[in-house]
Amino acid sequence: MSNFCSDAKFKKKLLKINSINFFLDYFKCSSLRNSFTFAPYIMGPTLKTIEYFLPKKILTNEDLAKEFGKDSQNIFKNTGILKRHIRNKKQIGSDLGFQAAKKLLKKNPNYLSKIDFLIFCSEGLDYKAPTTASVIHYRLGLNQNCGCIDMPMGCAGYVYGLSLAKSMILSNDVSCILFIAADIPSSVIHSEDFNLRSLFGDAGTATIIENSESGKIGNFVFGNDGSGAKNLCVERGSTRAPLDKEYLELHKKQVGNLAHGRMTMNGMEITRFSLEKVPLLLNETLKKNKLTFDEIDLFVFHQASIIILDSLKRKCKIPDSKFYVYLEAVGNTVSCTIPIALFNAEKENRLKRGDVVMLIGFGVGYSWGGTILHY
Repeated sequence: MSNFCSDAKFKKKLLKINSINFFLDYFKCSSLRNSFTFAPYIMGPTLKTIEYFLPKKILTNEDLAKEFGKDSQNIFKNTGILKRHIRNKKQIGSDLGFQAAKKLLKKNPNYLSKIDFLIFCSEGLDYKAPTTASVIHYRLGLNQNCGCIDMPMGCAGYVYGLSLAKSMILSNDVSCILFIAADIPSSVIHSEDFNLRSLFGDAGTATIIENSESGKIGNFVFGNDGSGAKNLCVERGSTRAPLDKEYLELHKKQVGNLAHGRMTMNGMEITRFSLEKVPLLLNETLKKNKLTFDEIDLFVFHQASIIILDSLKRKCKIPDSKFYVYLEAVGNTVSCTIPIALFNAEKENRLKRGDVVMLIGFGVGYSWGGTILHY
């Protein structure tokens, strides 16, 4: 032991240290132990709490079956969904996100003065300017020494937002972030599009990411392939393809004339993309975080559809006990699916503090991202 504690040999060994546990083994050397003060906890970005809000209006399988002449059981079999929550005519994404944040702050009022940055993720922003995050910030009554930014992303948006929050906290520029995700896909779906209406629902979520001693957010893997943009796209209603009289006349019988644009989806191509990219993403996320498959306690993927989720579960060989699905009561809520799933997994005791959770987001873009939560 005395030889190990010589300066030259110790410095050489120290270069090889790659974990705290390894360091602790060496720290048994008495001549060194008294020279250092070791902190048992390391501060880092942590997902602290989640809340979500759903509009009151509900669209059931029975409603769809009656309107389209379908069988309600077959709708459930093909989607894994029993009902979806649909906004009223006056509600937009920021309203749902605001209500989710309001719920969170009511339960955790101490965060009202602590939040020093707000991220808003949505594909349905209030304006081209100013940022919707700024509008929500004012509505919530947050401190003025708080930054605000919009992030117009869809299915992978929650994973991307966590990465942004983590990076900002590690920069030491902020310490407590309110991350709101909210989407209203029903506003861009044609009333006669059975496939999309049976799949999507509206929702808003709010998450606190804070510098903390408990838990952590792991390393991220990202990917993008713009060649698939047209396979899931909201056409019209934006800068490249603004609305015109012909479009408004064509959709005059739709709610709001589909003035936010119209969603189109090539379901076969979306499924093909998902089955090709997600298994690779899973393995890359494990590698990036130096974990094995068996070390993951729970896999939480973007809740696309039951067909895609079941296919991915089989292809990735994930046991049922480690794969969480929450589709029945809400449908595909775009950027909100992962936080809603995390909230309910914990509520159902499928997820507990200390678990290692893999998050996988994928979809519109094409874009995809994965990370690990040490919950």
